Amino acid sequence: MLTSWESLSSLFQGVGTLFEVPWPIVAARFGLIFLGFLLIYLGKKGVLEALIMIPMGLGMATVNAAVMFFDPLDLHGGIGNLFVEPQAGATADAVKNAAELMTILQIDWLQPIYTFTFSNGLIACLVFMGIGSLLDIRFILARPLSSMVLALFAELGTIMTLPIATAFGFSLKQSAAISIVGGADGPMVLFTSLQLAPELFVPIAVVAYLYLGLAYGGYPYLIKLMVPERLRGLPMPPARQPRDYTSFQKLAVACVTCVLLSFLLPVAAPLIFSLFFGIVVRESGIKAFQELISGPILYGSTMFLGLMLGVLCDANTIMDPKVLPLLLLGMLSLLLSGIGGILGGYALYFLSGGRVNPVVGIAGVSCVPTTAKVAQKVVSHANPHVVIMPHALGANICGVITTAIIAGVFCSLLGK
Repeated sequence: MLTSWESLSSLFQGVGTLFEVPWPIVAARFGLIFLGFLLIYLGKKGVLEALIMIPMGLGMATVNAAVMFFDPLDLHGGIGNLFVEPQAGATADAVKNAAELMTILQIDWLQPIYTFTFSNGLIACLVFMGIGSLLDIRFILARPLSSMVLALFAELGTIMTLPIATAFGFSLKQSAAISIVGGADGPMVLFTSLQLAPELFVPIAVVAYLYLGLAYGGYPYLIKLMVPERLRGLPMPPARQPRDYTSFQKLAVACVTCVLLSFLLPVAAPLIFSLFFGIVVRESGIKAFQELISGPILYGSTMFLGLMLGVLCDANTIMDPKVLPLLLLGMLSLLLSGIGGILGGYALYFLSGGRVNPVVGIAGVSCVPTTAKVAQKVVSHANPHVVIMPHALGANICGVITTAIIAGVFCSLLGK
């Protein structure tokens, strides 16, 4: 029976590892985290070269926060991180496997793309990096509490699908991987399924991306079913003059949040780092990096993502008996998340005395900025003069973060 401390140590492994290593190592970790922040600050101020120091600083801070426990029987057993540890612990068997892999890569056309980007989660990280470079976190900073409330309500599908999938006969790991579809975040689904249920990676990924498109087409009908027209056209209260957050303030929030989440949930650190690295690049003003990440990297990754998912949809995969329950559970998870988001909108509507348009809740379902656009479109049809986009974007971006947190919790509790 695990004690309370052992349970917390297993969940928040970055904290737990502090008590398993000598104190000089702990001091060095915190020292390097501080040094990473200092490099980012000096790069932003122009004292040091931003092109090198800002990526280096965030990487240094994150990798020293994202330390976790590995299975002692693993190739890289002990304490380490998911950034470089598997490569650093290579053995003769790994070298032999690498040689066999190179033989495969010389034969199969799309195998290199699958092996180097899909099978290790890199494609999800690259897409998340591109998404981060497009996010403006001032929408969260303007109304953090309401944005977080909506995002949490919109995780209803993620939470409820877990026991339902278990009842369908899936293992706990498989059920957790399936339930993340309710977070409506494709890269997160890819990453989590590889961590928890690699044997279901292909059908889960295909189902997730097929249903993300279908769900966004169906969400307007869900909104109209749950929200009467008089409330859909409800004007939001005149917004106070928004605080003019400086790029440095937003940069600082992004860096601290990245390191904190990586410290608590190191198993999801690669994805967390990728998202916030994109935000940091945007706020640091490094135009060359932002154009690279938001252009070639994001669109190239998205193109190969769509290409590979299409290629993976062969008849044998789709006709697998396990896929039909996945189809049903994926749809159910996204439906429940949409319902949960609207219920969150109603909660804010009543708590605010009728000043919040309930439709904004659907934006708590992530995949920026699609559901925010859905919310604004439905509201505009009811009342062309109502604008809820700023509120919706705050909930939208928070939805990405809450899904990452839940995925990290699942991977920490259920992973190897």
